[in-house]
Amino acid sequence: MSDTDPKAIATKCLASWSKGDLATTRSLLDNSVTFVGPLGATEGADAYIEGVKGLAQIVKEIDQHEVFGEGEDVCVIYDLVTASPQATIPTAGWYKVRGGRIVSVQAFFDARPLVPAPAR
Repeated sequence: MSDTDPKAIATKCLASWSKGDLATTRSLLDNSVTFVGPLGATEGADAYIEGVKGLAQIVKEIDQHEVFGEGEDVCVIYDLVTASPQATIPTAGWYKVRGGRIVSVQAFFDARPLVPAPAR
């Protein structure tokens, strides 16, 4: 895969933010990138970086299982493995890549392991 291949760009983005390499992550994003996931939504590259910054602090690893797509649409199936709280969360990330930059990301996962239980 080349550096302009949408699959390579999506997997590099996922790997870089999960390791705390936010400079590389930022270089892969379109300035107006949008994100939608179970814990919130953002608009713009700086807001995306702020959003993943907190998540990256608890990520132990990303266990990637499959990458597939066609054209500018890429889906990455992976386990989001967190240290605190300790959890393994099956996740799908849908990336849209145009002109070598990510223009949108949608994440699909069960967020319950990451959200404190309400007090009784």
